[in-house]
Amino acid sequence: MNIRSLIIDDDPFIRDLLQDKLKQYLPEVEIVATASNGTEGLQKIADCSPDLVFLDVEMGDMTGFEMLTQLEVINFQTIFITSYSHYAIKAIRFNTLDYLVKPFDLGELRNAIQRYKEISNKKVSDENLQLALLNKKTEDVSNHQLVLRTQEGEIRLAIKNIIRAEGERNYSYIYLKDGSKKLVAKTLSDLEELLADKGLFRCHRSHLVNFSKITGVKSRLFLTMSDGVEVPISRRKKDSFMRWFEGQETAP
Repeated sequence: MNIRSLIIDDDPFIRDLLQDKLKQYLPEVEIVATASNGTEGLQKIADCSPDLVFLDVEMGDMTGFEMLTQLEVINFQTIFITSYSHYAIKAIRFNTLDYLVKPFDLGELRNAIQRYKEISNKKVSDENLQLALLNKKTEDVSNHQLVLRTQEGEIRLAIKNIIRAEGERNYSYIYLKDGSKKLVAKTLSDLEELLADKGLFRCHRSHLVNFSKITGVKSRLFLTMSDGVEVPISRRKKDSFMRWFEGQETAP
């Protein structure tokens, strides 16, 4: 069965390139329409009822996220497309949404379409997109919700409920204020990248801490966390930690 698809991107070269790759290598992806901006994209979505939308993150008239917020109902899957923008990719990964980096690697494109086909729970995918849109509108980052994969499936964690994270090889334990801990399929480096602008800091190669859950600093060597655990500060991180900590204290 064909996958009715729509490409929304303000670069005609990118639209043509993606169309050509799909037509040549993934003919089951039927491009029913293209659009050059968010306004046109909204109209094409209404006209074509696509199964899948390839959506540019940053367009001239609006961002892809801003376009999606204008829809009353989102009844299609989305694959975001972006130039290498650290901020954009970070926002997408924060909610485990799918994306492709321009000008598109064929292997990554094949993998994205395969993931689309394999999604067994469209409801969960839609919830992640809705959560991403909510996070975008929520100014207080402590209320942002992070989507993570565990052995039991996906979980959603509000930043304000995270005390700290501890690395365990290719996984990490996240300790929560309710006393529970979650083993997630992210390295501590992955979590550091996702959470560095959310009030968390990697004070040691094995530890990431939430500023709002720090109850004390001992001789610039240890932190006391709200769960009573002492977390070490590595020697090489002492100065950068103190600059971060003092900056967080004076932040509005």
